[in-house]
Amino acid sequence: MSLSLRSGRASALAGLTGLALSVAAGLAASPAVAAPGGNPSNPYSPAAGHSYRHGVTPTREQQQKMNTWAQQHASQNATAATGQQTLAYGGGVDGIGVTSGTPKVYLVFWGTQWGTQGTDGSGNLTFSSDTAGGAPKLQNMFKGLGTGGEGWSGVMTQYCDGPLVTTGSTTCPSGAPHVGYPTGGALAGVWYDNSAAEPSAATGAQLGTEAVKAAGHFGNTSAASNRYTQYVILSAKGLNPDNYKTGGFCAWHDWNGDVGVSSSYGDIAFTNMPYVMDQGTSCGQNFVNSSGTLDGYTMVEGHEYAETISDQNPAGGWTNQVTGSSYNGQENADECAWISSGQGASANVTMGNGTYAMQSTWSNDTNRCDITHTTVTGGGGGGGGGCTGQLFANPGFESGNVSWSASSGVIAQNGTSEPARTGTWNAWLDGYGSAHTDTVSQSVTVPTGCHATLSFYYHIDTAETTTTSAYDTMTVKAGSTTLGSLSNLNKNTGYALKSYDLSAYAGQTVTVTFTGTEDSSLQTSFVLDDTAVTLS
Repeated sequence: MSLSLRSGRASALAGLTGLALSVAAGLAASPAVAAPGGNPSNPYSPAAGHSYRHGVTPTREQQQKMNTWAQQHASQNATAATGQQTLAYGGGVDGIGVTSGTPKVYLVFWGTQWGTQGTDGSGNLTFSSDTAGGAPKLQNMFKGLGTGGEGWSGVMTQYCDGPLVTTGSTTCPSGAPHVGYPTGGALAGVWYDNSAAEPSAATGAQLGTEAVKAAGHFGNTSAASNRYTQYVILSAKGLNPDNYKTGGFCAWHDWNGDVGVSSSYGDIAFTNMPYVMDQGTSCGQNFVNSSGTLDGYTMVEGHEYAETISDQNPAGGWTNQVTGSSYNGQENADECAWISSGQGASANVTMGNGTYAMQSTWSNDTNRCDITHTTVTGGGGGGGGGCTGQLFANPGFESGNVSWSASSGVIAQNGTSEPARTGTWNAWLDGYGSAHTDTVSQSVTVPTGCHATLSFYYHIDTAETTTTSAYDTMTVKAGSTTLGSLSNLNKNTGYALKSYDLSAYAGQTVTVTFTGTEDSSLQTSFVLDDTAVTLS
């Protein structure tokens, strides 16, 4: 790598407009998902007769038909621990039940129909054909999850998976890993795939293929990297993915295997998210707010996100298995779709960066639809359960500043001056040849009972010639604890790997911070890439 003074850093920052996008969301707003043994019980569900369309969010009109049928066919014999809406564990599919780790969402804006890409003041991608402004709204929503003390995400944290959970269980045993709370935001990456136009009415298989392609784009090329991950495939205005406009639904979620698509990257959870503003009030426009053009966009995607993390590979997670119940086969958001008043009514949820119209989801422990809930924590010991995968979102910085807090210009496409180890993005701290401090940080929640290791690749070049004095340093901290430091004395060619043990933070949320401090003369550049907090 070349010795490089940072005076030209602003030009490197210009590459941020190439911000990649890919979110995986799985939250639908209807009472019907495929039942454990096949189709949902309710024949008016848009999922009826389909092997996919799990957690399908029906239109409001279709929901009314479903509700009418449910009232007419309510069984007096349907019993469960908490009632006819009780959810039970499905035993997992390929060992996957829920997102028992920190959820990561990748948003994929698929097809040239989105138009010309831009960037707003918050670093969100914008598109010329997105006349309603839905793209930045969803990006902000996923950035806002897990911030500002929002309790909407807490409802889902009561659900769990792993070998300690018996198939058919309606409660979680001690030690089972629970759905993770998305501390600091769930958005892990954004990508505009404008390599070709999206089909006008993409099939389930085509949507699944795009999700697998997105996993490769983001470097998530192993089962572990996709274990707590979901991809939201967003269609542009005017398109009709899976013929949703005549199918009586607004969105659905599933995984690649259910739509007949193979993956060499492990199982890929994804959402079919149409441009529901085209359907107006049928898909939620103005449902919460009088001028709520985007109410349905956040509600429907929130619905699919919530269902993906509680039933990641349907129906291996938590679904209704109550024999005789009209809710049989539904997921947590299905049971609480389009409630306009009373307990569980849809409402504006306040996050750290604004408010978003959201629907409630089913809570087993309160036996009702809840819009908020205290966060439940839990974890499997001995390396089992949820002690797999890694926790950092956007670990290789390929989606720019997404999920990271960083000094201006630190995360960028730095070209030949300080090339990335993999991909085209990295984090470049200092290198100015004057007194300067740069930081880059991200918060993670380490599950109880898990061993965690922080690792990263670093390159250091310097104009310092001393072999004895550390004039410029990069300090690595977990919270307020210093894990270690590197300096101009550690200069190297290429990248070297460094790691630290974070197991002491099991059951806690901790912020990992890299701080580069440069003195008043002779530059030292600290470059980071391919970071990870790996569980075992």
